[in-house]
Amino acid sequence: MSVSHLANRASDIRESDVFIAGAGPAGLACAIAAAAQGLQVTIADGMRPPIDKACGEGLLPDALATLSELGITINSAEGSLLRGIRFIGDTTPTGQSTTTEAAFPAAPGRGIRRTLLHQLLLDRAASLGVQFHWQTIVRSIDDNHVQTNHGTVRSRWIIGADGPQSRIRNCAGLERASTSSRRIGLRQHFSVAPWTDFVEVYWTNRAQAYVTPISSGEICVAFVSTEKFSSIQQALSLFPVLKLHLASASPTDAPLGSITLTRRLHRVTSGNIALLGDASGSVDAVTGEGLALCFRQALALAQALKAEDLEAYERAHRRIHGLPRLMSRTMLLMDTYPALRTRTLRTFQRRPALFSHLLQVHIGHPPAHLAGASGLFASLLCFLSN
Repeated sequence: MSVSHLANRASDIRESDVFIAGAGPAGLACAIAAAAQGLQVTIADGMRPPIDKACGEGLLPDALATLSELGITINSAEGSLLRGIRFIGDTTPTGQSTTTEAAFPAAPGRGIRRTLLHQLLLDRAASLGVQFHWQTIVRSIDDNHVQTNHGTVRSRWIIGADGPQSRIRNCAGLERASTSSRRIGLRQHFSVAPWTDFVEVYWTNRAQAYVTPISSGEICVAFVSTEKFSSIQQALSLFPVLKLHLASASPTDAPLGSITLTRRLHRVTSGNIALLGDASGSVDAVTGEGLALCFRQALALAQALKAEDLEAYERAHRRIHGLPRLMSRTMLLMDTYPALRTRTLRTFQRRPALFSHLLQVHIGHPPAHLAGASGLFASLLCFLSN
């Protein structure tokens, strides 16, 4: 069903069980999960689709599994299969670099354009009867009344999925948070046949480049750094191996930037209000888990709404973020300390099973001997100290 047929006038908004501010992947996933629970859902956004955002555009196997729970299957014609993760270290003066890789243990991941994923989510939400209202901005909240630029909406539950500068979070008084890292991202698509079916992560001091195949003739390259790049060419100059791969490639769109934060909120619920996605806190993009996190949050929040128990979501949110936060802190140590990065990548190269085990833990499929917390932390200790 075409989204354009569902873009009703905001002034026509009536009462709803659930009002969601923000129609990005987090908001749409929540709308889908809540509608599947039999709740009437209205979702509003200040923009109109397609809604894009700078990201690496890789869905790890755990994200695909959660999408499946939301009723969305990405077929073979949509995006590009991803077999695993490859780390590529700094290039030495002799032109050498440390490389290590690990395949996903069971199912593959998939690289897919952000706008295509957004459309799949929109279509699924539309099929469940979700009401869309575009160019609608939240101004204030009073109990179960949301004042927008097109009038008042009355809803039992109010959900903020409106990003890191969330208006809902501000209105609910949920701003108390700690921020431990702030980095700048820059994304560019290139027309070139992918040279690998792995997500490649190139490392250098205070920066990474993430290469994700997204079709048979296009890749997504995302740069993340503590400093802002003035151009794609400046970013590429830090990664000579990648620059060589792209020597004959042509950009297919304009560069798009974003901020990636590691932010933890004191609480993500207040009264009848709940937050999810970047509005509820975030982990650094280095984990590749941003979309998987918001999909898991959406399922947990929908169950809590159905049970009328937002404290259950509060607990679930802390649990969902636990491991990704730990992995983010660990991987950012490699960004901060070059000697540790070199030592770690060389260890992975010598002991590929260790990298494979950590990847399995990261995507929620730890080997039996790492299934417990003690095994996980022992592995992480080995990751840092060898």
